[in-house]
Amino acid sequence: MYAAQARLYFIDWLRIIAFFLLILYHVGMYYVSWDWHVKSPAASDAIEPLMMLSSPWRLSLLFLVSGVASSCMLAKIPAGRFARQRSWRLLLPLVFGMLVIVPPQAYFEVIEKLQYQGSYGDFMRLYVSGYALFCKEGDCLDLPTWNHLWFLPYLWVYAMLFALLAARLGPRLDRGAARLARLLAGWRLIVLPAIAVGIIRVLLAPQFPSTHGLFDDWFNHANYFFLFMLGAMMARQVDIWPHVEALRWPAFGLALACWAALIIYYSLPENLTLDPQQHAWRVLMRWVYASCAWCAIVAACGFARRHLNFDNPGRRYLTQAVFPVYIVHQTLIVSIAHLIKPAGIAPPAEALVLVVLTLCISFGVVEAVRRLAPVRPLFGLARSAQGAPGRKAEKPATANC
Repeated sequence: MYAAQARLYFIDWLRIIAFFLLILYHVGMYYVSWDWHVKSPAASDAIEPLMMLSSPWRLSLLFLVSGVASSCMLAKIPAGRFARQRSWRLLLPLVFGMLVIVPPQAYFEVIEKLQYQGSYGDFMRLYVSGYALFCKEGDCLDLPTWNHLWFLPYLWVYAMLFALLAARLGPRLDRGAARLARLLAGWRLIVLPAIAVGIIRVLLAPQFPSTHGLFDDWFNHANYFFLFMLGAMMARQVDIWPHVEALRWPAFGLALACWAALIIYYSLPENLTLDPQQHAWRVLMRWVYASCAWCAIVAACGFARRHLNFDNPGRRYLTQAVFPVYIVHQTLIVSIAHLIKPAGIAPPAEALVLVVLTLCISFGVVEAVRRLAPVRPLFGLARSAQGAPGRKAEKPATANC
């Protein structure tokens, strides 16, 4: 078992920040030209460069952080208990979310895109029966759906695979982590993972477009599971984090340079970017995208370790609150955006309204849920803040190294 180290508080803060970035990102999705559940009448490409500041790395960072947390948990509890705990904390909220939290998103989507006239009750009967004819231009809505909760089944699969691997390898896993840490010394910490992420993107992204459907999403699996395992191995080497911190500024500069290159490329006329003769440029941009993602992750981890490696009551509260907020936030954004659309609020003010109402209602849900023991597990929380009767309270599912 690897040597004990001080708790990685900065990993908790990264997880909190990454999840709250989702709120801003999903509010932004209402206003950009990219497809989403509901769209603003003012949707355009105006803020898409700002959205691209986080889209290459935000989810990848969450999987790396989840790998760190999983590795730290497995250092403290047996693999079997870890698997049961992760299943309870991830799959129960997933099932509850698909039946209760997510359906309003699909309901408002078919209203806006297909002019559906039925009541919510009528829609729910179709939803639970797997109705497959909500289609537009050959694109059909899969029902029932997990929408933004796709992160939960992916994380569960990766956690189960890692638990199995840890149980089979035992001390060899720590020896492998030590070898990896030596391999990633110095600038190789930036270069080698960026190459690995680039190879995955170049080879698999064109063949397996992102679906978030679990069983046909091989590019995302290769990318996210690699980063999950990388985080799990990094968690087992106390000496690697100072190197990450030391590289924060070079990584930040490289991430910004890659972002700028991507914005230039995406701003070119479509007939240029889709021209078969421009294939070499598309491959290069996939490498740039991968480099942007990994360099941003290194920068985020480095700055967080430098400035956020501390504990306070806010961290302890938000570590628990962020998961229920994640579960409800997108349904709130979609529902509020649809309901206030007739008011015709100017987009900047409307976006602020969406952010404020989503945050306020989300934390209202948190405060209600944390006081109702039977409901807590549905939102990924332990049945009680003190743990089950007669048992020592379990620590939160976060980095405990």
